[in-house]
Amino acid sequence: MKQSNGFIFAESEMGKGTVFDVLIPAVDRRTRRKEKKLNAEVVSPQTNGEQVVLLVEDEAPVRAFASRALRIKGLTVYEADCAEAALKILEDKTLKIDVFVTDVVMPGMDGPSWVRLALVDRPNTRVVFVSGYAEDAFEKQQSEIDGSVFLPKPFSLNALTQAVMDVVVPKS
Repeated sequence: MKQSNGFIFAESEMGKGTVFDVLIPAVDRRTRRKEKKLNAEVVSPQTNGEQVVLLVEDEAPVRAFASRALRIKGLTVYEADCAEAALKILEDKTLKIDVFVTDVVMPGMDGPSWVRLALVDRPNTRVVFVSGYAEDAFEKQQSEIDGSVFLPKPFSLNALTQAVMDVVVPKS
């Protein structure tokens, strides 16, 4: 509900029962597409780390937290707020990306779909999927992407950086 900007209110009274009020915002798909075009910006990397991460997350606070955590560890981070923006960044064939860190469920194209497209031209790129949903909800899709790992939300700064470092420099 929170991811969709909605709310759930519960009222319970002993012997009478429970009532749930679910509020889900209405979305005009045409307006949403226009907003998505305006928000598909690239944030330039602020560090000169050796390893480069493309972080794709539609929730700005989560993206900011994750980006900061990775930069603190010395990684260079490119950010995109949607799959379409990520693919736009990857049009620059000279750009070296070591790891894709991507949300699984996003408006528009989902994480596994854009990653499969990106891996056609960048087959050696490692992948870290993050999601608030259980891993088994997309286990089949993930299994189709060799070497990808899953990190459940909410995650700590250390858990994220460790997951990225584990795929960049696999343990022997």
